[in-house]
Amino acid sequence: MMERAMTRIFGANELLQDVHQNDICIGCGGCVDLCPYFKNYRGKTVMLFPCTLDQGSCYAYCPMAEVDLEELSQKVRNVPYEGSPLGPYRQILASKAGEKMLPGSYQSGGSVSALMTFALKQGLIDAAVLTDRKGLVPNPKLVTDPDDVITCAGSKFMASPTLAALNQGVKKGYRRMGIVGTPCQCLSVSQMRTNPLNKDDFVDPVEFLVGIFCTWAVDTRGLIPLLSAHLGGEALISVDIPPPPSDIMLVRTEKTKMEIPLVKIRHLIPRSCRICPDMTSEWADVSVGVLEGKPEWNTLIVRTEKGAQVVDAACQAGYLSIDEIPAKNLQHLCISSANKKKQALNQAKKQGLLNTNKDGIHAALRVPEDVVQRVLAQDTEEICQS
Repeated sequence: MMERAMTRIFGANELLQDVHQNDICIGCGGCVDLCPYFKNYRGKTVMLFPCTLDQGSCYAYCPMAEVDLEELSQKVRNVPYEGSPLGPYRQILASKAGEKMLPGSYQSGGSVSALMTFALKQGLIDAAVLTDRKGLVPNPKLVTDPDDVITCAGSKFMASPTLAALNQGVKKGYRRMGIVGTPCQCLSVSQMRTNPLNKDDFVDPVEFLVGIFCTWAVDTRGLIPLLSAHLGGEALISVDIPPPPSDIMLVRTEKTKMEIPLVKIRHLIPRSCRICPDMTSEWADVSVGVLEGKPEWNTLIVRTEKGAQVVDAACQAGYLSIDEIPAKNLQHLCISSANKKKQALNQAKKQGLLNTNKDGIHAALRVPEDVVQRVLAQDTEEICQS
């Protein structure tokens, strides 16, 4: 990875001011366990002790603090940031777990579990950074046994400090880790990989980055009481939000299935999700989501050479099955992603968090102004038909 210039990188005090006090911390875990100062508890990230550093990794890795998408795109992909609905990609496919994968409680087609299991079994990665659950609370997990991947299967739909496991893995000496993350977590990882503080001893510890589709997550502290009231003491098995127009959250226990209208949940969406312009994890090697109308399949976006290599090898080994994606599904995905990007940039602009240029006031996000204007002005359905 090329080095990233030390522009607009500040310390922990500015992180508190720019992110925490603005209520845009998503709890991704990028700053957790980097040092003894930042910790996460039940979805809330806090600084335990004061820090006097002028520049810190906590600020440099944060996906909500002075993120320059043009600068990052040039460093990571060597292309300008265009603001396209789905981001750069090589191929979009339908996929599901292959015959070599044992039956399990996969989310949708099980492609994420298949890719991570294959990567560990083949020695392509030495550890996997995943999201597990303790009771109702999602928590980071560092996995080295391929058979343990399936224990973390399934979407959590709650903000999780998953990247704390990445930071823990670095301290343990792992240097070829695979990561499964949301768009904001993939953004944080991508910033980290550019060596933003220009450290001479920096080693990129990430070998393979899998992103999952995400329109929004829910504040853990708010959703737990709501779920507890519906569960009635039963153990949670899975949570799912089917594609529109369902407008419900499906919650399954060992004994029952229940539906919670999203109108009861939307007020728990963090402010940070509303200014995130990425629905499909554009910064990952491959991105995975639900294939609308075919719950046993996934949508798979192959973005990088590394992603293509792993997908091809997993298919050849029988861990992954692929097929063509219907044109109608691709168009729906493009429209949804374009709408997400347009709404997010509009919200960030209204809230004074986009391209801020006032002295002493930092932006959450920086995007070339011509890209902003184009995204805000475009007809999303029209652009996805071209």
